[in-house]
Amino acid sequence: MRRFWQRDKDEDPVSAGEAAAAAATANEPLPEPDPTAAAFFDVDNTMMRGASIYYFARGLASRKLFTMRDLAMFAWGQAAFRLRGSENADHISSAREAALAFVAGQKVTDLVRLSEEIYDEVMADRIWHGTRTLALQHLDAGQQVWLVTATPVEVARTIAHRLGLTGALGTVAETRDGVYTGRLVGNLLHGPAKSEAVRALAQREGLDLSRCAAYSDSINDLPMLTAVGNPHAVNPDSDLRDHAKEHDWPIHDFRTGRKVTMVALPAAAGAGALAGGVAAGIALRKHYNKR
Repeated sequence: MRRFWQRDKDEDPVSAGEAAAAAATANEPLPEPDPTAAAFFDVDNTMMRGASIYYFARGLASRKLFTMRDLAMFAWGQAAFRLRGSENADHISSAREAALAFVAGQKVTDLVRLSEEIYDEVMADRIWHGTRTLALQHLDAGQQVWLVTATPVEVARTIAHRLGLTGALGTVAETRDGVYTGRLVGNLLHGPAKSEAVRALAQREGLDLSRCAAYSDSINDLPMLTAVGNPHAVNPDSDLRDHAKEHDWPIHDFRTGRKVTMVALPAAAGAGALAGGVAAGIALRKHYNKR
């Protein structure tokens, strides 16, 4: 029997190898690192169409973890969010309190699985293709790209990893031995807290904020936008649009036609996830109480 490594007398492995090497073309070289510049992107209505927690709630509803009445409550809040294009501090505070009351004593791993599954099933095709293209341009320039959001940091990390970004800054919930304590480390990452997080990260990473960029849809993120040298308005609310025009900031609006493209990439997920929001908290609390 002829062994697979035995060759015919007319075969010439040397010339075949040389021909293959001569015909080979290299991929585009990796970009030169630009270690002092980075881009910071808000999530809700900037990187993702609508509010991420609403889509999380939809995923829970599809698993029959809460009622259609709960989802209707979320849908109403989502509609108001999209019409306003900005957050309501009272609603955010209520969502935080409900979420923290629920997650106290819950295992991080139980919420990780749900958040990862639901991102892939419900959130991924809500990513604005145009915004992600902006993020990729910064990556192609050798710069870091970070999400900055009031969303729990574990959820934000999942989104960042799926999109191939550097990482995420988000609201940090305290855990002990893999279990949520029901307390925050600090407070919600919202408004001025976002700019403080960006400054702290810049100090840690050696970034020059005058060379950095930030992207948001909301006037509430003005502190973050003004902390960098290159602010951008993305799908802006009316107040931010006016401010951006007055200060000659670039304005990107991807809402025309509501075209959204699936752009999620497979990647390792984050170390945990916190389910925020009133309906999500009610739903999961009911679920775990039955166990």
